[in-house]
Formats: sequence, structure tokens, C-alpha cells
Amino acid sequence: MTGTSDTAGTAPRTTAEQHFVWGHRALEAEFATGGDETLRLVRLTGPESRSSGGPPVGDPRPDAPLHLVEVTALGHGSGWSGPRFTGTALGARLRHRAHTAHEHDGWTYLTVELHDPRTGLTAFVELSSPVGLPVLRSRVRLRNEGEEPIVVQSVSSLLLGGLPSPDGLDIHRARNDWLTECRWYAEPLRDTVADIHVDVHQHDSRAALTLTGRGSWPTDGHLAMGALTERGGGRAWLWQIESPAGWRWDLGERDHGTCLALNGPTDAEHQWRVGLAPGAELTTVPGVLSLGSGLDDAFAALTSYRRAVRRPHPDHSTLPVVFNDYMNTLMGDPTTEKLLPLIDAAAEAGAEYFCVDSGWYDDSTEGWWDSVGEWLPSPRRFPDGGIRAVLDRIRERGMVPGLWLEPEVVGVRSPVASELPREAFFQRDGVRITEQGRHQLDLRHPAARAHLDKTVDRIVGDWGVGYLKLDYNIVVDPGTCAPGDIAPGAGLLGHAQAYLDWLSEVLDRHPGLVIENCASGGMRMDGATLAVTQLQSTSDQQDPLLFPPIAAAAPTAVPPEQGAVWAYPQPGYDDDLITFTLGGALLGRIHLSGHLDRMSAEQLTLVRDAVAVYKTLRGDLAKAVPFWPLGLPGWTDEWLALGMRVPGGRTTYVSVWRRGGESELHVPVGHLAGQEVRAEILHPSAPGGGSAVWDGDGVRVSLPRTPAVVLIRLTS
Repeated sequence: MTGTSDTAGTAPRTTAEQHFVWGHRALEAEFATGGDETLRLVRLTGPESRSSGGPPVGDPRPDAPLHLVEVTALGHGSGWSGPRFTGTALGARLRHRAHTAHEHDGWTYLTVELHDPRTGLTAFVELSSPVGLPVLRSRVRLRNEGEEPIVVQSVSSLLLGGLPSPDGLDIHRARNDWLTECRWYAEPLRDTVADIHVDVHQHDSRAALTLTGRGSWPTDGHLAMGALTERGGGRAWLWQIESPAGWRWDLGERDHGTCLALNGPTDAEHQWRVGLAPGAELTTVPGVLSLGSGLDDAFAALTSYRRAVRRPHPDHSTLPVVFNDYMNTLMGDPTTEKLLPLIDAAAEAGAEYFCVDSGWYDDSTEGWWDSVGEWLPSPRRFPDGGIRAVLDRIRERGMVPGLWLEPEVVGVRSPVASELPREAFFQRDGVRITEQGRHQLDLRHPAARAHLDKTVDRIVGDWGVGYLKLDYNIVVDPGTCAPGDIAPGAGLLGHAQAYLDWLSEVLDRHPGLVIENCASGGMRMDGATLAVTQLQSTSDQQDPLLFPPIAAAAPTAVPPEQGAVWAYPQPGYDDDLITFTLGGALLGRIHLSGHLDRMSAEQLTLVRDAVAVYKTLRGDLAKAVPFWPLGLPGWTDEWLALGMRVPGGRTTYVSVWRRGGESELHVPVGHLAGQEVRAEILHPSAPGGGSAVWDGDGVRVSLPRTPAVVLIRLTS
């Protein structure tokens, strides 16, 4: 028998053959055992596949779709030679023991219990999905129910086999480097996983396309994401790994199809090992898979999932405008004299939060980089009334004050470096780690947490700061070995998870506080952190001509209301460049900067008008899902476009940038094709900046000058 439901509440029923169905109206998963008695996920479909009947379902061969869990441990091999973390000896021995399902608060949950009688290792595969979304979240909890300790070297978070052959699939990845974040690129999967003529060799290929994130910047190099699209068929599989430290995914060929494995850190690539004594447990980081009829469709579902899984906060619906004094402005050199006129100008422009960025604590003639850690204001920089006078001025102008912090680091010259016990810092082989003149706090240690609690409670509780920009500008790889750690990668993940726990505790104590996550821009743009913090810095890019591809692609990694996009107009810019830098942030979370206090009245009006436009649409942004009319942006594209589709179907926003090329372009908007649509230019507000005309299946945009940007509202 099988059990399924249009909602989340029906528990799956099973027969002796272990065949059951679980899911809801937008996602259905089918599980079955083969001749080897191993339970597998044999079918996973979204609403489009279900309405058309989906692929045929039957009893799989023993070598068909992957096991539910793959595990490697010392003394237990991988089961075969090759770069993939599939086909493990332990994974093949895990047998179904039980499964349970329930629903709660709009989610449906399934836990499958697997057991290896030889070692006593039990795996609990914890699957969940928001009802109505074609998104699957998976993590695995291991428990040692045996009599001997087990040293685990890798555990899969999510496995999926039975995908189409590599012949017809394209793989999408996103380079994510400092100043050049979110650069998606695609290639045929066959370029890496070559066709070896499996039938001739009677063996699957050992090739794999692998991607790995390492160190304490988990998204340095690539986003912890990937996607497959079906060439000609339109289906898409999009995934993310929600790890605040190391991660890995790989794709390979199995049984003439494609298989996907999502992992957190592993021993082979991150020096991650965990010892499980009898009775001990560990839980993997989550892996998430979004299904869609195309890439835009899958990103829309993933955006809705990200909203469902994150910590609730008023900021996600109010989207206040933030001014930050750093980018292309004070650049870490704030003083009372410089800040007061800037505060007045920001208020005049319509800002609602004002964040004093780095340098407010710097009272050293030798620089502050290797002396941070006390987080006390500089008397030299704020001579009359101290920093509190500046914070009071911000409040007087109707804005919420904010400050920058880099909480996890302590400079080698800081008194805190000697005040805290050595065990409160990252260490290897008994030596405290130093990176770029700084030590790294280990937030698993109570003294480290107490130090930061005291700091934040002083700044937020005593000074009345309502916004914290939390930065992180060093990289530690592979991690730390505190007492109890047997490998540095495990120590790093333990600290990173403790840091997120600490952030949650801070928000519990200060529920109105808004926290921006930053790591030299977007080097920590991972799903685990985004589920806790309210905003995400997308880049440190200072060139307004280079920011558009970052701004246009940022919603692939973060919902628009969380993605902080710089808009830094300057008095030395002409009107077109002022309009350009402002317009690029209007479909994200606008972060104003720039010397507004030195602008002419006419220039400040341009800024004020753009902010006013943003305030009219931010309510829609909080629920809109992204799409890319011209495809995901390329770094050197002359034309770029980002769309936001508001649920309900009547309103769509499209930002179009031109950095070169012809002066006119047709921008397709497929979901409105064939309808009567009104096209209205919201930005720039002044006439002469360009035109936008609906022509049946899209909008024809004319931008006579470069650089140029136009924000269009389409109403059907």
C-alpha cells in the first residue's frame, strides 16, 4: 500500500516490501526497497511532473537510485575507488527500521530510520518541505547504538539518483569572489563526466564533477549552490548546502542516469572527522533541493523556501532604507566633524537607519587592524560628548543608529588577547592561531561568548544602537582543534554553528535589533547564516559600472529584501551616473552611501526621488520572487535585466541596465505574454532617461546614453 495526501498531515503507510509515498500537493517523494533490501528514494516530482503522471514507478533494481545515506568511517571503506562520495560500504549496509511523518506550522516532515547491525550505527534521515512549495530539505542524524566508538569521516546530507543522462543536462555554478560575487556560468555536464560507453565496460564511470567550499569563508570561490537544467525539456534541479563552514557537492553518472550528492565538510577535503562514542550523535548540515519547470521557476521556489525557513523579524516586511558611511565615503575614518553633516544629508534623502561603519573605536596611532577587540569608542574621534552625541544626532534626525563590529576577531595588540583564556581562541597543536595580526575567538567557549555578550549588551542595551553590521575579514582554514575536537574541520563547523546560536541569543535578548551579515562583502553568503541574520552584504565592489551584474544576480543567493546593494552617488558624478548607481539597488535592499552632504540641491533631489520610489515598492519586494528576462547576468554583459514577480499576477517590476551595445533591446517577460500590460517607468523620475513600451510578449526598452538604468513597473 501507499499513503499520500494533498496536505501534510497523512503519515505514509508501508507494506513488507517497504513501498510508500510522502509529500504534498507541490512535491511527492516515493520510496521503495530493491532486491538488496536497501530503501531508496525512487521518485521525486513537483507539480508539473505529477500532473503529467511523472516517470514510470516500479520496483528498482538494486543498483538503481542511490541509497538514502552515504557514510564513510575509519575502518569502513568507500566501497569503490573514485572521487565521488557515493557507493559507500556503510551506506550499503543501512537497512530500513522505521519511518514516521507529521505536519506542523505549514511544513510536512518525514523521518526514516536506517540501521547497520554490524556496527550499530543508526541513521535518521530527516526530510521536510514547506507545504505548497516544490522544495525538499534533508539532513541526517547519526547515532552510535553499538558497543565500539566510530570515527565518522563523511555523511551525506541529501542524495538523489535517477536523474536524466548527462547527455542532456547542463550544469550551472556561481563563482563568488571578492568584488565579483554571484557570477553564474553553465556548461554541458558531459564536458566533465565523459561518456565511457558503460555497456562495454559493464561499470559506471568513476568521473565526477565536484565543487567544494573550504575555510571560515564558506562562499569564497563559489556559492554553496548548483543547478542542473534539462536541455530541450525545461526541467530544473536547483540546490544549496546550508553550511556556515565547509561543504561539497558532486555529480556523477550511474546506471545511465545522473546522481547528485550534497555534503557538509568531509575528512578528505576539510579535515573534518567526528568520533561517536556509544550513544553519541551528530547531525549534518541541511541540503536543499528545489524543483522547477525552468531555472527561474526553481529560483522562485527556493526564494519562497528561504523566507519560510528563516528566523521571523519585522525588518523582512518593513525594509527600512539604510545609509552606511563607508563605501566610497568615509572609508573607515569616521569622526564627529565628518559625521554630523552626513547624518543631516542622509535624513534629508530619506534614510531611516544610519550605520557608522569601521573605525569608530580606533584611537591608535599605529592603526586599528591588529588592535581590535575591546570595541570602545575613540575619544580622539568623538571629542565633544563622545560617540553617544553622534548616536543622539542620528535619533534626533528620525533615524535608527547603527554600528559596525567584527566580533569574532581579536587583534594581537588588543588587551583582550591576554585577558581571555587561551582556550577561548582557535588553536592547533596547542598553539593559538594568528591570521593577519588577529586571533579568532571560538564561540563554543563560555569566556568568548561572555566577552561578546558584554560588548553587544553595552552597544545595544546601553547606547541604544538598533543596527549592527557584523563583518568578518580573515580566513581560517582548515579550522581549530579545541579539547574534544579530533580534527580542525570539525572544530571550525562547531564554532560556526555556535556563532549562529550566539546571534540567535542576541536577537532573543534584543528582538528589535537588525543584524547585517558581512564578510568582506559576500564571502559568507550561505543559507545557514541567512536564516538567522536580517540582511546580507552582497559585495564590497566600489565601481558603480561593475556593480550591476552583482545586483542583478544577488537574488539567486538571497531574497531581495535581505540583499544589501550599494548605491553610492557622489557630487562629482554627472546626473546619469547618479541615476545609474541609485537605480541598480531598487530591486534589492538599498544601502545608501556617498558624500550627500557635498551635493547640490539638484543632485540631492535625484537621491531623494530614488529613495521615494523605493519606498513605494518595498512592500511588494518583501513577497516578490525573482526572474531574469535576459538569462542570468554575465560579468561583461552590455545589457542586464532583473525582474520581480509579485504574487497575485498583476504587478511585475523589471530593472534594465545598459553599459554598452545598441541603444534599444526587447526584454521578454514570458509570464505576461499575450496580456494587455501597462509599462510605467518609475526610475529615473526625470524625463529623457529612456523609454519602455509593451509589445505583446515583453517590453521594448530604449536607453539612448550609457551608462543607463531604468526601473519599469508592468501592470496587467
